[in-house]
Amino acid sequence: MPRSNWLFAALICFPAALAAQSSFALHSGDTVVFYGDSITDQRLYTTFAETYVVTRFPSLRVRFVHSGWGGDRVTGGGGGPIDLRLHRDVFPFKPTVVTIMLGMNDGHYRSYDQSIFDVYANGYRHIVDSIEAALPGVRITAIEPSPYDDITRPPTFEGGYNAVLKRYSQFVRELAASDHLTDADFNTPVDAMLEKAKAKDPALAQKILPDRVHPGPGGHLIMAEALLESWHAPSLVARTVIDSQSASVTECDNCSVSNLAHNGALTWTETDKSLPMPINWKDPVVALAVNSSDFVSALDDETLRVTGLASARYALKIDGADVATFTSDQLASGVNLAEYDTPMSRQAATVHSLTFKHNDIHFASWRLVQVALDGDGFDDAPAQAALDQLEDQVILARYLAAQPLPHSFALAAAQ
Repeated sequence: MPRSNWLFAALICFPAALAAQSSFALHSGDTVVFYGDSITDQRLYTTFAETYVVTRFPSLRVRFVHSGWGGDRVTGGGGGPIDLRLHRDVFPFKPTVVTIMLGMNDGHYRSYDQSIFDVYANGYRHIVDSIEAALPGVRITAIEPSPYDDITRPPTFEGGYNAVLKRYSQFVRELAASDHLTDADFNTPVDAMLEKAKAKDPALAQKILPDRVHPGPGGHLIMAEALLESWHAPSLVARTVIDSQSASVTECDNCSVSNLAHNGALTWTETDKSLPMPINWKDPVVALAVNSSDFVSALDDETLRVTGLASARYALKIDGADVATFTSDQLASGVNLAEYDTPMSRQAATVHSLTFKHNDIHFASWRLVQVALDGDGFDDAPAQAALDQLEDQVILARYLAAQPLPHSFALAAAQ
């Protein structure tokens, strides 16, 4: 059940610098509803995208609602027919942005059939028309279906099921162009990533989409990248360039540096205005997927450059904890701190855990109370209200957890 009062006003007293990225598609006050089938219902590409927005723009106030339902097609599914789904799970939240992710189930897991495709095309148009009629001014992101994995394993029939999904993707792309919708291609970049991952480690690559349909976190990160890029998401987290010889900051983009000194070690205090993406680099499947894509360069640039260093190797500590040892050449070229375990990445992981928690609470209110008890005669409104209030508390805690913090850096010569 949607809430009539939101927490934006309560957060104004906690100042944070908004990155100057006026081209980003989302704005303070937006409500985003993610609509789709089981791949959306996994709440992975959606939560990655959500956490990106919160960590990259910690003063941006955007509400996110996850309305995916496993097995859905353009006609509906286990959650009811399409019009019920829209009227219950989309319209009441009064979203300003709706993403639509459908197609995997609509092709019936068989070779291309024109009559089946026509149901998809007509049903998709009905969804778009219904959303636009109910929500004047809404911005729709039409998502081209994510792939069925015909790359790491042989196709199950001639041509493969993903060829069918690519035809469906073409329709979505053309509809987006004709209706002035935002288009996000989930198929092409995941396919390309699977090809590279297979070349590196064929057995491990199969685990990226373990059942060929539902990606694990690694695949969902690449899908989140595609969605965020369709929203013109910036790659920059922060960029700091320091000249060691003069002990001066020559560049500081989306950050601030103070107390720079060179007394045996190069030390400074830095406050980045954004956080890196929370990537679980210890998961080999996630690491394979991310390293087989352009995710880091596209979305996760947290560059530190230090020039004029005299020794060959340097150890970097942040807040007194070891991060890594780098050569002076690496530091002069720039190292991307987003790829290392840092206080900033751990802060982002805390934010991401709260993203999951607020979505779990919403799921309980929606699927386990509102939908499960519908028609049984119970007064479930108090339970939904209590869960909604709890979710608000978690969201408030998340925004507070995303706020910029100062960190102490030390760079000392190493053996």
